[in-house]
Amino acid sequence: MKNLPLHDNTYATEKKTLSFPAATFPSLYFYLRLIATVTRSARLAQKGQYGEDEWGSSSLEVLEILERMGVDIRVSGMDHIRNTDHGPCVIIGNHMSFLETLLLPGLILPKSLTFVIKQSLLEYPVFKHVMRSSNPIAVSRVNPRQDLKTVLEEGVKRLEDGVSVVVFPQSTRSHNFEPAQMGSIGVKLAKRANVPVLPMALKTDALQNGRIIKDFGAINRDLPVRIAFAAPFAVTGKGNEEMDIVNEFIGKKLLEWGQEILVRQR
Repeated sequence: MKNLPLHDNTYATEKKTLSFPAATFPSLYFYLRLIATVTRSARLAQKGQYGEDEWGSSSLEVLEILERMGVDIRVSGMDHIRNTDHGPCVIIGNHMSFLETLLLPGLILPKSLTFVIKQSLLEYPVFKHVMRSSNPIAVSRVNPRQDLKTVLEEGVKRLEDGVSVVVFPQSTRSHNFEPAQMGSIGVKLAKRANVPVLPMALKTDALQNGRIIKDFGAINRDLPVRIAFAAPFAVTGKGNEEMDIVNEFIGKKLLEWGQEILVRQR
């Protein structure tokens, strides 16, 4: 797996000349290449040959596909995510689109990670083989009490094995950020496992919500992708103050990126 070229712990897309297909049919261009990447990855996963290096490489392929379409990508705070001194952690962020699941492995690896995901992602044709290879924690999003039990039990196991866990604690994916919709499941997991929380802010609405399948919508290359990581910190209280720190970081970054949203208070 290759590493992203960083400047002052920040990655930024270099200006590229768009090909005719990418400029004329951006969504078609994206999905044709995404399908090729996922299909190749799924074949490896079925053979037991899809490890972290392969996962990170295919993730960076998706990043490069977006850039070849003219999507501007900037990632900051890479020193926080790549620092291994604090060991595994719970990474908590807002959830805008399916792009996060595609892009984050290439940014976070080689720090071992997995995701808390909705069960339906493990049922998508072909893609399910890729997701299962990362040993994710699947929740129903139907029974909150059972989901919490699953995340706490399975999450602690992953963290004890040195695997960081990415949690999107919103009740549903949204291009709007409302702190009141951010649950405390990630903070509770970090407290139980005695590991730090690492806040993450995401702006990935370049992938719009689909009309038929929500995960797969059109690509708007005029909307930049922005990802930022903050320094990890320990959970010392009941979790409310820690969740406020996470929400404050996300809200501040989104406003800084010019996101026209209503940030409501908890």
